[in-house]
Amino acid sequence: MSLRESAADMRDELVRLRHALHRQPELGLDLPRTQEKVLTALSDLPLEVRLGERLSSVTAVLRGARPGPTVLLRGDMDALPVAERGGEVVSQVDGRMHACGHDLHTTMLAGAAHLLAAGRDRLAGNVIFMFQPGEEGPGGAKIMIDEGVLDAAGERPVAAYALHVISSVLPQGMFVTRGGPMMAAADRLVVTVRGAGGHGSTPHLAKDPIPAACEMVTALQAMVTRGFDVFDPVVVTVGSFHAGTVDNVIPDEARFEATIRSFSATSHALVQERAVALVRGIAAAHGLDVDADYTVNYPVTVNDGAEADFVGGVVREAYGEERFVTAPQPFTGSEDFSFVCDQVPSAFVALGACPADTDPAKAAYNHSAEARFDDAVLPDGAALYAELATRRLGLAAS
Repeated sequence: MSLRESAADMRDELVRLRHALHRQPELGLDLPRTQEKVLTALSDLPLEVRLGERLSSVTAVLRGARPGPTVLLRGDMDALPVAERGGEVVSQVDGRMHACGHDLHTTMLAGAAHLLAAGRDRLAGNVIFMFQPGEEGPGGAKIMIDEGVLDAAGERPVAAYALHVISSVLPQGMFVTRGGPMMAAADRLVVTVRGAGGHGSTPHLAKDPIPAACEMVTALQAMVTRGFDVFDPVVVTVGSFHAGTVDNVIPDEARFEATIRSFSATSHALVQERAVALVRGIAAAHGLDVDADYTVNYPVTVNDGAEADFVGGVVREAYGEERFVTAPQPFTGSEDFSFVCDQVPSAFVALGACPADTDPAKAAYNHSAEARFDDAVLPDGAALYAELATRRLGLAAS
C-alpha cells in the first residue's frame, strides 16, 4: 500500500489520539500529560527516545536499515489560554484549548513515526521526530535546539519540515507553502511613560503622560508608512493601553504594549532601532521619562526555495495538482520553527483543516475560542510527513 493508503487505515487510531490530546490541553513548556500520551503512542516503535531537560519535549530518532543522511520532522504540542466554546470535542480543562491545532500536529507526527517505522527496511538514512512544547510564546524550538535536537541522530539534518493546520481561509485538504519568507518575525514592545500626577483641572501643574503615550501610538503607525518600504512591510499593533483611574485625576504613568511584525532580516533589525528611538524622542519632547522594553521573540520563518519546491512536487504527485497552491505572500503569524529554518534548509507547510460543512471564508480563525479543525485531515497530514522524509532521504541517497 502507499503511505497515503496506510495512513487512511490508521484513521481511527489517529482520531483517538487527537481527541485525547484535545481534551487535556497543556500550556507552555511543561506538558507532562501530553508527553505521556506521545510516549505511549510511540512505545512499540524501534525509536531512540530522549526527553527534554528544561521542557517536556520528546525527541525520537528512527534509523533506517540502510545508511544515509538525516531529515527532521517537527510537530508542536502546546495549547492556548482560551476558553473553548461549542464543538464536538471540547477541552476538559477550564480556560485552555487547542485553538491552534497543535493536537493535530502532534497526532500527525506520531502517525508518521508509525508509517516510517513500518517501512524502515526501505529507509536510507535517519528521521528525527521533534515533538515540541512551547511554540505559543516561550520559544520551545530554541530550547530544543540548545538541548541538541538537531544533532540527535549524530549529524545535522539535510532538511526539516513542519506542518501547520489552519481552521479557515484554506479549503480542507489544501497544502500551501512558498519559498522565501513564509511567516513573520514577531517582537514585543512595552512602553511605560512616566510623568507626575495632578488634578485634571490644572494640567499645567502636572506632567501628563497620557497625551505623550497617545502621540507615540500614532507616531508608530506613521513610522511604518514613512520609514519602511511598502514591499517589505512592517505591522505595528498596539493591543493594550492603560492609564489612570478616574476622569479628573492625571496619573503618574501610562503604559502600552504592541506586537511588531516584519518579513525580512533587514526590517526586523531596523524596526527595533527606530521604534525605541521614536518613543524616547517623544518622551523627551514632552519632558517625560520613558522605559521602552523591546523583546525580540521569533525571527522571520524563511523557507528554503529548493525545499519548498520539493514539497510542492511531493504533494502534486501524491495527492494531485488540485491539492497544492503556492502562497502568493507570507502569512502574518509567526512561528518558532524559524529557529530551525535558520540552521537547516527547511519548509513550513500550511494545511487547510476547515470542517467540510463550513465556508472557509466565514470559519473562525486559529486562536479563536470557536476554531474548529476537521479530523479528516489527520491521515493526509501523517502521510505527507512520511512522504517528505522518505522521498527526501531517497533523493539525497541517489
